[in-house]
Amino acid sequence: MKRDLVPPLGAKVHSDVRAKPSTNHGTRYLARVRWTHPRTHRREETTATFESREAADRWIEQKRHASVTGTDPGQTLATYLDGLGDRWARVIDSTSTYDPYSAGLRLRVLPAMGHLPVGMLTAGLIDRAIDRWETEYGRSTVKNTVAALVLVLDEAVRDGLLPRNPAKDRARRTRSAGQLAVHEANPRDLALPDVETLNRLRGAVVESGGHPCWGDMVMILACTAMRVSEVSGLTVGDVDLHAGLVAVRRQTYPGRGGLVTKATKGRRSRVVPIIEPLRPTLERLVHGRFPGDRLLIGPRGGAITTATLRDATRWNELVSRLGYPGLVRHGLRHTALTWMADSGVPLYVLQRVAGHQDPAVTARYLHPDHDAVRDAGGVFSAWWGLNGDQTAASDPAAAAPGGHKNGPRPA
Repeated sequence: MKRDLVPPLGAKVHSDVRAKPSTNHGTRYLARVRWTHPRTHRREETTATFESREAADRWIEQKRHASVTGTDPGQTLATYLDGLGDRWARVIDSTSTYDPYSAGLRLRVLPAMGHLPVGMLTAGLIDRAIDRWETEYGRSTVKNTVAALVLVLDEAVRDGLLPRNPAKDRARRTRSAGQLAVHEANPRDLALPDVETLNRLRGAVVESGGHPCWGDMVMILACTAMRVSEVSGLTVGDVDLHAGLVAVRRQTYPGRGGLVTKATKGRRSRVVPIIEPLRPTLERLVHGRFPGDRLLIGPRGGAITTATLRDATRWNELVSRLGYPGLVRHGLRHTALTWMADSGVPLYVLQRVAGHQDPAVTARYLHPDHDAVRDAGGVFSAWWGLNGDQTAASDPAAAAPGGHKNGPRPA
C-alpha cells in the first residue's frame, strides 16, 4: 500500500487534479500534491483518487494546511498520537500517572478509535466508547483512560485539528443506575464486619508471611484509615505518642525506575488519631529508633507496598479461606472509616481523617440510620412547639367538614 505523505512544515506546495473517465466506475479524479523538501531539497509527491472533484480539492487543501501548520487534519488518531510522542504527558506526574494513562491510550483508546481521523471525533462517539469500557473495566481504569484522551485531544485543539475538545467532562458524566451498582459499590460493603475478624486476619497474615510486619501493616491500616502507600511513607518522627496523633505527610509506592516518595494524594498533609488498640504496636515500632527511620519495614528492611503485602502473605488465597474472597488491601481503609462513622465520629472530622476533598465521598461511610432521622423530626417538632402554635401550621383543609383535604368527602 502506497504511503500517503504529508508535506513538511514550510514546504511550498504545488497541486493538480486530473479527471480519469471510466466505463465501469464513471469519472474518477486523481489529485496530486508535490513539493521540494526544505531540508533535503529532494522533490516529493503524493497522490490519491476520489469520486468527485470536491473531495479531491478538500484533500489538496488538507495537504496545504499541513505545510502551513505542520499538522495534517485528515490524519488518524493513531498517526497523530504516534507523531505527538509524549508531548501530551507534559502536565502529569511521570512517576505515577504516566503508566496508567499510557496504558489507557494503548489498550483502549487506540483499539476503539485509533483508525478514525482526528477531525471526526465527537462527544457522542467518545460517549459510546466509554459505554463499552464501563462494561469491561473498573471506574478508576475508565477515568484514567478518558483523562489521557482529554490530554491528547487538548494537543489536537492547539494544533488546529479540532475546534474544541470533545472528550472534556466525559469522565464526569452521569451514569445509569445499573452502572452505579456495578462500579460504585457502597464502601461500607467492602469493610470487615467486626474486630474479631480483623484479629483473625492479622494473625493469618503473620503466619502466612512469616513476619510480624505484615500484621503491623494490617493493624495500622484498619485503625487509621491510611492508604498502604501512606503507611509506607511514615517515619518514626511522624508518630507523636504523647499527643496521640500520627502525621500523614507523604506516600511511598512503586513508580517508574523504582520506589517513589512524594506528597500525599491531593498534596495535603493531615493527622490521624492513635486509638488505644493501636498504641502498643506503635510503641514497639518507634522504640529506640531515630526520627528519620522508616516506621514500618519488611523482613529485608525495605518499604512495604500493596504488591509485597499481597505476594508475601498470599493474600488472595488467605482472605478466601477466611471467607472474604473480595477483600483487598484498600478494604482495610474502608474498614477504619466505616467503624469510625459507626462510633459517632462527626462527618467533618471523618473527612479530615480520610483526607477527602469532597464531603459527599466521606458521607458514603455513614450508616443509613432511619431512627436517627425520625428522632431529628421529633426534636424539630419540639422546637416548633416552643416557638409557635403547632396548630397554626396544620392543614386548614383537614378541618373542613368530613375531614377530607379537598373539602367534604363526596357521598
